[in-house]
Amino acid sequence: MQHQYVVGIDLGGTKVRAGIATIAGEILHETTEPTRDGRAIVAQVTEMVRGLAAAVGASRASIVATAIGGAGVPDSSTGKFDLAPNLGDLEGFDVVAELEGRLGHPVVIDNDVNIAALGELHSGVGTEVDTFAFVSVGTGIGVGVVLDRRIWQGVRGGAGEIGYLPIGSDPLDPGNQRRGALEEVVSGDSIAQRFQVASGRARSSAVEVFELAAGGDPDALASLDEEARWLAHAILAVDAVVDPGLFVLGGGIGSREELLAPVLHWLGRLGRPTIEVRISPLGSSAPILGAVRLAIDAAPLSTEREAS
Repeated sequence: MQHQYVVGIDLGGTKVRAGIATIAGEILHETTEPTRDGRAIVAQVTEMVRGLAAAVGASRASIVATAIGGAGVPDSSTGKFDLAPNLGDLEGFDVVAELEGRLGHPVVIDNDVNIAALGELHSGVGTEVDTFAFVSVGTGIGVGVVLDRRIWQGVRGGAGEIGYLPIGSDPLDPGNQRRGALEEVVSGDSIAQRFQVASGRARSSAVEVFELAAGGDPDALASLDEEARWLAHAILAVDAVVDPGLFVLGGGIGSREELLAPVLHWLGRLGRPTIEVRISPLGSSAPILGAVRLAIDAAPLSTEREAS
């Protein structure tokens, strides 16, 4: 029989990363593209899956499952993402049915941070501990809570949506309620906005602010310190409720080594210097590894899989 493959996709607000792997979990090829707007993502994902198959010489029929981690709350019964402001009009749209119709194999969705936490569980810090909180900071912020080696998703799948914590900005301001009060001050674009206001210079990207901070720019350093301040507040809030023992920082912003020292500084100022915080050892690989794991679990049982 022909070899079987799965595809794992990290669907973010600004970019889509996808990887194809063997049914045993070995990633063979990856690709990254800017995220298309709203429902155009369906066509984009379809093209990426077919492109990955072609890249490794696999037939379309040999891909047996695709898993997608998206920046929202998944509803497995409807195939939709809710509370997904960074995904445009994809929110409330049956993306699973649309993709299964185009791809011809099972498609499963989950929250992108939960998927990254799943990758961390099987290939990162989960090789050392059974319980931890994975904090992803990038276009938005979220937490994947791993309790005794299981992802805690909550009753409605919304566990870990800490962007809606009522801290950082005015939670009663309707302008702060779409993404959440906390997300308004810790998202990647907030770093750039703070720098622009403080410096009076043309707006830069978050990456550029990090680069300026590395060179000692005081306005850039102040913007990152404010980021660390509110990230420390969020960690403290999660710790008070969950007590996970370990926090792992990931995502495009959270995985920056420069943030760790100021986060620990602020935790000390908040009276909790003993909370353990680490940068993800997997970095940007965590979401793809987790999505591949989810796809393998969703794949129909086969002789090849049973033998692996």
